[in-house]
Amino acid sequence: MFFELNVALERDLSSPNISRNDSEKGGQSSSNVSTVLDDASRDLEKQQSRSSNDSTLTETSSPPTPSDAEVSIVGWDGPSDPENPRNWSKRQRWVVTLVVSLFTFISPVASSISSPSLPQISADLGIEPGSIFENMSLSIFVLAYAFGPLFWGPLSELYGRLVILQVSNIWFLIFNTLCAFSKTPTQLLVFRFLAGFGGAAPQSLGGGVIGDLWSPEERAMAMSIYSLAPLVGPATGPLVGGWIALKSKWQWVFWSVSIADAILQVVGFIFLRETYAPELLKRKARSLRKLTGKTNIRSTFERLDRHWTVVMGRGMLKPFRFLLTEPIVQVFALYMAVLYGVLYLSLTTFVKVFTDQYGENSGIAGIHYLAIALGSTVGGQVGARVLNKVYARLKARNGGVGTPEMRLPLLMVSATTLPIGLLIYGWTANARIFWLVPDLGVFIYSIGIGGNWTCIQTYLVDNYALHAASAIAGVTSFRAFAGFGFPLFADQMYVKLGDERISLFAVFLDCFGGGTPSSLLFVNRHCFHFCVEFTRSLIRLIIGAMIFFSILPSLGCFWLGKLRPSIDLPSDRMSCSLHLL
Repeated sequence: MFFELNVALERDLSSPNISRNDSEKGGQSSSNVSTVLDDASRDLEKQQSRSSNDSTLTETSSPPTPSDAEVSIVGWDGPSDPENPRNWSKRQRWVVTLVVSLFTFISPVASSISSPSLPQISADLGIEPGSIFENMSLSIFVLAYAFGPLFWGPLSELYGRLVILQVSNIWFLIFNTLCAFSKTPTQLLVFRFLAGFGGAAPQSLGGGVIGDLWSPEERAMAMSIYSLAPLVGPATGPLVGGWIALKSKWQWVFWSVSIADAILQVVGFIFLRETYAPELLKRKARSLRKLTGKTNIRSTFERLDRHWTVVMGRGMLKPFRFLLTEPIVQVFALYMAVLYGVLYLSLTTFVKVFTDQYGENSGIAGIHYLAIALGSTVGGQVGARVLNKVYARLKARNGGVGTPEMRLPLLMVSATTLPIGLLIYGWTANARIFWLVPDLGVFIYSIGIGGNWTCIQTYLVDNYALHAASAIAGVTSFRAFAGFGFPLFADQMYVKLGDERISLFAVFLDCFGGGTPSSLLFVNRHCFHFCVEFTRSLIRLIIGAMIFFSILPSLGCFWLGKLRPSIDLPSDRMSCSLHLL
């Protein structure tokens, strides 16, 4: 399913008979699947029992129906089937994990690598320095992150992860290269958006690949390494781009990324393999049909009535449905949007701070981005380990019953580091105190970002279980809009407010948003269910009211025209409605 970030975590919880209590207890069923039923005449009850007990169905699959009684169901050949990605050798699984992590890393690097070169790009393409268009050439790449996964995710459900990862990376490679050949601002904006559209695929599919390869007990280390990519990538880009802007022309900012990505694409062709269980079993069923000549063989996950339009439509709409109807998703989406927006606001102004306040060149100023990279790494890696220990301790205190809210105590701690780090950075940079002190503030702030995202991601997985991927997708899509919008006014804020006041503004946003997610720890779960139902009912009421009041003026005009034809009614609908009032 779409937005494969953690989709395998969902698959562990997707047994047809799983209950809400099971997911709250942290129960995760192992991924055992059915063996081949060679005799097509076995009765339906035995097939259903076998499928229910031995198979883990994804959200896109369904149990056999009475019409399937004459169909042979293909699954893994037992729990030790060597074709199952979780049974591959550790070396092979780690190779695939690292390659996918690099695929995910290269796109965030490209999102911010052009930041130090913006003055050169503006001078060459005739863009007004400090204008919205100059900053948009940087942030429009992130805007594509809000739309790309809506397209690539459902496609991966139809064709598997491997093909989509490779095709999307080639897409990214082509349009990122074309950015260097842009002759007008419009060309640059279009090519940057399309490059980001292709680069969004590993962001949404990579986590699913990790889940395909590793069991829940083994997954922590692999997921922590993979999660570094979207956190460290945006900080690594300007670090490299600063030296390129200093030593060469701006086109090499894009060419260098394309060269690295081309090498990575070759590595991917060599080492990557398909890991998506539905696609692997579909291939197995196809091979058996060809080998035996029987047309009644299909995999556990195949649905003959599934049309690509249904899959694409569901994948595109479901994240927005969560974003509109789930208060929990709305809270975290708003909070992550603030964090992500402030992060890209910092990325846009970081070089200016150290060139203007400390007189450094763009290459030296770019080194300060290491503070963001190191802070995000520490926050993500240490936060994941602390989170697991806190969860285990709270679960033991609760009689062995785990709840999603047990993931939130660390969020309260990491949320406090954000305003502290921003205050240190803004006030010391404005006072031109030794450069290491502002870097320390950025480091502290970045620790909070890494820790917060770890807490939010695991909370959503625990809370929504089977539907966690769509919930996370709603959060990340909304977050991408903030990453696009905040840098647009960065230069104007820097000129008019300065470092100190910009930091105070960011601190206010963090404090305003930080308390709301933390308060979830103290709210009763029954209150959440009430909020969810209330929100859904309110949305239905608003939609119904909009429809009703949109046709009311027309009905009123028609009614008055029939009963009182002598009245000279206004032709305009709006004035007609006012006349009725």
